[in-house]
Amino acid sequence: MRLRILATSDVHMHLMPYDYLAGRAGSGHGLARAASLIARLRTEVDASILLDNGDFLQGGPMGDVAARQNLLGRTHPAIAAMNAVGYDAAALGNHDFNYGLTFLRRTSAQARFPMLAANLSLRRGPDFASHVVIERRLTGPDGRGHDLRIGVIGFLPPQTDEWDQDLRAEMQSEDIVDSARRLVPRLRGVGVDLVIALAHSGIGAADPVPRMEHAATALAALPGIDVVIAGHTHEVFPSARWHGRQGIDAARGTLAGKPAVMPGFGGSHVGIVDLKFTADPDGALHVADFRVRAEPVAPDVPASPLVLRPLREAHRETVRQLSISIGRTETPLCSHFTVIGLDTGLRLVNRAQRWHVRQQLAGTRFADLPVLSASAPYRAGGRGGVDNFTDIAAGRIDQRHLTDLYSFPNRITAIRLNGRQLGDWLERSASMFNHILPGHVDQPLLDPNFPAYNFDVIEGVEWRIDLSKPPRFYPDGRLASAGSRRIFDLRWRGRPVTEDQEFILATNSYRLASCGLFSPLVPSDSVVLGRDALTLDVLRRYVRRQRRLRMPEAAHWRFAPLPGASALFETTPAALDRPLPSPYRLEPAGTSPAGFALVRLLF
Repeated sequence: MRLRILATSDVHMHLMPYDYLAGRAGSGHGLARAASLIARLRTEVDASILLDNGDFLQGGPMGDVAARQNLLGRTHPAIAAMNAVGYDAAALGNHDFNYGLTFLRRTSAQARFPMLAANLSLRRGPDFASHVVIERRLTGPDGRGHDLRIGVIGFLPPQTDEWDQDLRAEMQSEDIVDSARRLVPRLRGVGVDLVIALAHSGIGAADPVPRMEHAATALAALPGIDVVIAGHTHEVFPSARWHGRQGIDAARGTLAGKPAVMPGFGGSHVGIVDLKFTADPDGALHVADFRVRAEPVAPDVPASPLVLRPLREAHRETVRQLSISIGRTETPLCSHFTVIGLDTGLRLVNRAQRWHVRQQLAGTRFADLPVLSASAPYRAGGRGGVDNFTDIAAGRIDQRHLTDLYSFPNRITAIRLNGRQLGDWLERSASMFNHILPGHVDQPLLDPNFPAYNFDVIEGVEWRIDLSKPPRFYPDGRLASAGSRRIFDLRWRGRPVTEDQEFILATNSYRLASCGLFSPLVPSDSVVLGRDALTLDVLRRYVRRQRRLRMPEAAHWRFAPLPGASALFETTPAALDRPLPSPYRLEPAGTSPAGFALVRLLF
């Protein structure tokens, strides 16, 4: 007897086979194409269940448009699509809270499936359900029917109430493993045969630590849990990337010996866990075997009409709003070489943030302090693939271009910091780079475990980076090498920055979260501008005010020379169709297995 568990995760409003940022039909994935694969996978078995693992309400331009429309009583397009496909349950992810609890409550009421959040408690109003029991009937080889009771329990990152600080007075998110220890026995107590944990959480260490963000492996180790659906980090499991890690069998597809799957993001994959059951003489069901895989959604799979039909109006409105003209740029804005300090689009975002903070602090006791600005590239390849780069040609700037430059609903904030803290801020960003040894060639430039959204570039100062020294910090912000300092020759207006020199740093609300990479540098009394305007709104106002943009194309920083050394980094193949930028010595160096163009950086 077999049950097929199908799962998606981190869809992030990638619903239509359309690239809104490029303004054309896309070859990407999205739920509309994944739905066609799901339909085929369902027909192969007699019994199946379809689950989503969170972060489906936010992401991309349609998510922003839908948030405004939903408050007018319209059905949210993600919910309409998921209803049409026939989801049985969904866990809430951290980004599903980005538009506030009022929005989330109204949206969840439109769903014909339960939304689960076992480790979340709300201070007012009813909590979201922690679990649901779903029944399926399995038929044995003798023709006898067996009723299978499936308990599905959902968890979100415990940092959710810190990332969206507006919600801290309204809700509290708790430790995943501690919550599961308390709640899974209760779920077992209602007489379920199988427990599936929907964990909007990455695959991390086997041994739990308090409030761990990536808790899927530690969660799987708990008694009473049979299957884990992981997510949040936009990765794929099982896959070769996970070989050799404690508690993980990347070939069999298990975490702590339990079947587990992580189905990518944006509808790129469908997670499949096939469970084979046997029945005792008294009728009790037991898992006898299993098979796990994350099946990619082929780009030539046709989009499902079930999804396309309810999305037509939202699609048209999204395209209309993104086509509104905002201004013009005389400088191309692209992120092809952002990892070596060349990103005019990032410079534009930083200048808009500085402009806004200066306005807000005018007339205050902070008005005379120098204002710097920090922002990170959101479209810089990585797990987003070879098309995940900003590439805006000189000419007209529409709203879709600004959404390309800044795709998250963060708000502008500002803090006061000194020269020593400023240097540490840059050190944390510079930890994205690997330790590069003089005299060695073609060393990988970037640490793959360091996400680009934590790579802050600061406008208003100049500095250099010495990669012959090891990174001072680990990717998660822990101190790695106390004696190492990569940042040197830090200057403001051509003069060396002193340790006690004071600045105002414009940044975003995400950086103020106490669990963030930069949080140790943000004492509570350093905030001079709290959660203010949305960064995307400020960017739009700034471009309209400037009308015609010309961004300097100089590097934000320079690497120190490393005799005889070279390093490789990835970019989009389209970047090699034009002259390679200066001041660095760059050479094409082939293609990566994922289709990225490899570029050799000679120090």
